[in-house]
Formats: sequence, structure tokens, C-alpha cells
Amino acid sequence: MTNPLLTDWTTPFGVPPFEMIKAAHFRPAFAAAIEENKAEVAAIAADAATPTFENTIVALETSGELLERVARVFFQLAGCNTNDELQEVERWVAPVLSKHSSEINMNPDLFARVDALYQRCDELGLDGEASRVLRLYHQGFVRSGAKLEGEDKDRMSSVMERLATLGATFSQNILKDEKDWELKLEGEDALAGLPDFLIAAAAQAAKDRGHEGGHVITLSRSLIAPFLQFSSNRALREQAWKAWTSRGEMRDETDNRALAAETVKLRAERAQMLGFKNFAAFKLDDQMAKTPDRVRDLLMAVWTPARKRALEERDAMQALAAPEGANIDIEAWDWRYYAEKQRKAEHDLDEAELKPYFQLEAMINAAFDCATQLFGLEFKELKDAPRQHPDAQTWEVSKNGRHMAIFIGDYFARGSKRSGAWMSAYRGQSKLGEEIRPVITNTMNFAKGAESEATLLTFDDARTLFHEFGHGLHGMLSDVTYPYIACTSVARDFVELPSQLYEHWLSEKEVLAKFARHYKTGEAMPEALIDRVLAAENFGQGFGSVEYTASALIDLAMHELEDASDFDPMAFEKATLDGIDMPKEIVMRHRTPHFAHVFSGDGYSAGYYSYMWSEVMDADAYAAFTDAGDPFDADTAALLAEKIYSAGGKEDPEDAYKGFRGRLPEVGALLKQRGLDEAA
Repeated sequence: MTNPLLTDWTTPFGVPPFEMIKAAHFRPAFAAAIEENKAEVAAIAADAATPTFENTIVALETSGELLERVARVFFQLAGCNTNDELQEVERWVAPVLSKHSSEINMNPDLFARVDALYQRCDELGLDGEASRVLRLYHQGFVRSGAKLEGEDKDRMSSVMERLATLGATFSQNILKDEKDWELKLEGEDALAGLPDFLIAAAAQAAKDRGHEGGHVITLSRSLIAPFLQFSSNRALREQAWKAWTSRGEMRDETDNRALAAETVKLRAERAQMLGFKNFAAFKLDDQMAKTPDRVRDLLMAVWTPARKRALEERDAMQALAAPEGANIDIEAWDWRYYAEKQRKAEHDLDEAELKPYFQLEAMINAAFDCATQLFGLEFKELKDAPRQHPDAQTWEVSKNGRHMAIFIGDYFARGSKRSGAWMSAYRGQSKLGEEIRPVITNTMNFAKGAESEATLLTFDDARTLFHEFGHGLHGMLSDVTYPYIACTSVARDFVELPSQLYEHWLSEKEVLAKFARHYKTGEAMPEALIDRVLAAENFGQGFGSVEYTASALIDLAMHELEDASDFDPMAFEKATLDGIDMPKEIVMRHRTPHFAHVFSGDGYSAGYYSYMWSEVMDADAYAAFTDAGDPFDADTAALLAEKIYSAGGKEDPEDAYKGFRGRLPEVGALLKQRGLDEAA
């Protein structure tokens, strides 16, 4: 049987031939690709010639292409359209890939070549980009344990393998909880308060789960969030909220608590083996923040005014509940319900009024149009392109007739897709030899409209779409030579800048006037309604900032532990939240058992603060357009593309930002953006 993962692809623009790829293809493809990569690396390490940038770094950059191709396809499919077979492969391959990576990064002969070049870096006559790639390669080897010897080297390898297994299992457990849980809405009382769009979405979810004619709420955010927002049935709100916040601990077979505890323990050991006090110190050492203290200073600068504002919001909602005869104290499952009433009272806004103006296709076109105005990009849908799922859409992206990228959008929630929203790449960008342009994908979890009905988004959903498309642009506009620093390969606390910055354009009046149109009548959103939407943007920022900041503080604190041998994640979570006086009516955005950012892999571990760190920059960066007097100012956009969106990791992040803005921002920009400056 021919394995399509191991053959040349003749598909348009190198899009993976999804229809031909089966779960059974991945094990043999990974095995063959790993063996090929081992041979490539062995040849580089054994090269008798004196190390040069070309025979060592460039050789490493062009090795492992088959393995990268197989891995990119696998992990995206495992996230967006998984099944039992793919999950079995994921559990098998996670430690296998980790072991392979350790063998490369701790190969003494290979590191000796990289180290020899690094010691002579200033003498090699490299350009700025090549010099940075060499320095980053050396840093990556050292941080992976290249300087370890003997038993320490073996122990580091086994720790990394175990962490890979824990991360894969953690993620799969959350997905299983989300897939299996459902709340059937039976009887009029169960539907009380729900707007038509949510009733329709619940009917579609019921149909998708084999409950034709019924209504079901799942743990997809696009269903459960509006249910908590609108349902007047308090008992059902409580039931739904408890399920949502108990993912990863609601049953023995998917309990993530022990996995989280072991992960924190092993990360602490890993960091100390590499000479760091704790894992947070290790993880932050090569980021913009540099130290845990700088992160904590930022988070606490927001925490204090955010908590104050959240308590004010609670008191306002409590006063609103009393006249209704609701003899209750506001609880966590009440917050969104009474917040919606409060927003209506303060801003004459409710989600049911807004949602008809935010049709999915229109918001996709809005994101595209902004990219056209800012960066000159054009989008052409490829209806016959291979699809990772029947719901996915594919576009060719070009600029002045030049092919720039392929963009894939997969927008709807389903049981085979992990929750959340993300950007990834089936192929990166580089200019070593022939130029390679990227294949970028955005994955969302919007509740699909009923058959023959439009899919409607909340304003927050639309913001998420713009956010992920900002990541997508970071990939599509990439213009660097070396794969190591291409696309989104930048410091973790810098990578959210392009995405969060792009959200700002959704809030521009001219964008809303053009694309926020009623899905039935086609009429533009009334200007008065747009004004109310924009006036309410900072509504609920106390709540939002508290639930996010609490999660970031927990992430930081647990990874500052030097001895995690007796770590109890739930006891630690409670003690830490008690220590900052967490309002009892608010639950951290991601409780430990389902904190996938932190425990499904290393990506955001000790790094969840990155969203806020980047927000300090995005608040200031967008002011460049405000100062220019035009949200699409051509000169500002050109500089933004050059220094941020197309630059990958070829500059230090601070230098990149200063290249765009001339200076670094202050936290005051963030507080002002969130409307918390008055609460400080």
C-alpha cells in the first residue's frame, strides 16, 4: 500500500492530500521519517570537514523535512478531527518524538560543531539573520541539555519522554470530557430565557448527537457561554457551569490532577538539572520578560485594579437581582446571566440584538478586507482543494500577482475537535534554495447554524476570529531565509502581539459599517447601535481581567516551586487564590485540570502571562495608527509588516518592537485599554 505521507504531493500548492491520508499511515510514516532524519543528523555530526555555517547550521535547517511534514499534518488532524486511531498514534508518538529530539540535541559530536561555530560567531562574517540563527541554535542545544553528561543526560531524556506522554494524555482527557458531556434541555422551563439563535444552535447540536428534535448544550464554549448568559433556569445554569469548570476532573478515567502534579514535579527537576532555580526561571530566561519577578509585577499591576472593578461589578449585579425577587447571593453560575442584564441596563445592549449582524462569512470577509487594506493581500477561494474536514474552506493568498500562502479556515465545533481556537501551519516559509511559501490554518469552535441557516457569532466570537487571523497573517507574511525563525517562531511573550493587535480593526467603525450587516435583511448595523457596541467594549473588564490574571498567577506560582515532590495541584490552586483574595464569585479562566495551555505541552507553561505581556505592546502599537489619523495608514502598515508581521524571529523582540514604535510601551497603555486606569 502506497503511503501518501511518504510520496511527493501533486496537490495544488502542496496542500496535504487529506482524502488519501488514513490514521494507519502515520505510524509507518513517522518511523520512516525518523530513520531518515537520524541518518541526516549522523552525517552532519560525523562530517570530517571543519565546521562551517553551511555544513552544520544550513545542513540542520534542511534536514528532517519529511519528519516535519508528517508531524505537521498529524498534530493538526489530531487536534481538529481526531478519532480513536489517531489518539492511539498520538500516545505512541509523543514519547518517540521526544526521545528522537533528545538524541539530536544531546549528540556530543553535533553540539561540538555548533559550539565551535558559536565561539567564532563574530569572526564568520555572517549577516544579521544568519548570526541570530546560529546563536538561537546554540541556545536551543544548551537549553535541551547538550552540556549534560552521563546519567544526567539519560535522566533528562527520560524526563522529556515522560512529559510528552503526560501532555498528550492530558489533552485527550479534556477532549473526552468535552465530547461525552451534554445537557438535554427538556420542557419549556429548560428553554426559558434562551434567544432564538441559541435555541436553534442547541437543536443543531442535538441533531449532531443523534437527538433529533431535541435541544442539547455541550461543553463547546460557543454553546455553554451563551447558555450561562441567557438561561433563566438557575438550576440548569449551575449544572452547566459545574460541568464546564470540572473538565479534567469529573470522572476517574479522565482525571488530570495526578498528571498535572507529575508534570510540575518533572519540570522543576528538568530546570534544576539545567542550572536554574525553578522551571519559571528556566522558561523565562530566553523570553522578553526574562524573570518571574517582572512577570509578577505586570500581573499584580493589573490584578489590584481589576479585582476592585470586579467587586464593583458584583455589587451592581447584586442590586439588579434583588428587585426581581431573587433572594440570592450572586454565585459563579449567575455572573454571566446578571452581567448580561447589567449590560442591557447600562448600554442598552443585549447579545440577541447584536448577533444577527455578525454572520460568520461576513466576519471572514471583514478579516480579509482589513488585510487587503493594510498589506495588499488578495484572497481567492479554492473550492476544489483537498480538505482536512468537509466543513473547512481554503483560499489562495496573493499580493500583486505573487503567490503568498494558502489559508485554511476550519470554523465549526464538533466532537472530534479539541476546544479553543488556534493557528498552525502545514508548511512553513523559507528561502533556503527555492522559496517555500506557507500553508496556514485557523481552527475555531463556533456553533454551526442549523441546516440552511447562517452561522451567527457573538462580538467576542468575531474578536476570536480576528485574533487567530492575526496569527495567520504572522505566518502568511513571513519573509525570512531560515525555517528556524520563520512565521510565528518568536518569543512566546511576543507571539501574541500580531494576533491581539489585529483584533483592534474589528472595532473600527468603518469595518463594522461595511461588514456588520443583518443576516436576513442585509441592512447595515445602525450607527447608533455601533456606537453602543463600542461604548460597551470595556464592560465587564473587571471580571475578564480577574479570571485571566488569576490563571496566569497560578501558572507562574506553581512553576516557581523548587521542590514539587508533594505537589497537590488543587490544594495549591486554592491556597494561591486565597492568598490574592480571589472573589468567590469568579473562577479562574482555566482551572488546573483543564489548563491545556500549560499542561498539554510546554508552549505556554510558565508563560500564560504572555497574552497580557503582548497586550501592553498591542495597546501601544495600535496607537501608531491612531496617531497617524487613519486605521489603515499606508506608511504605518508598511512598517508594521516589515518589523512585526514578516520578520519572524530574525531580530530580538525588543529590537523588533522598537524598530516599529521607536520605544517600548508601559503598562499604563494596557490599563487604559481595559478601562482599568480609573480603578487603579
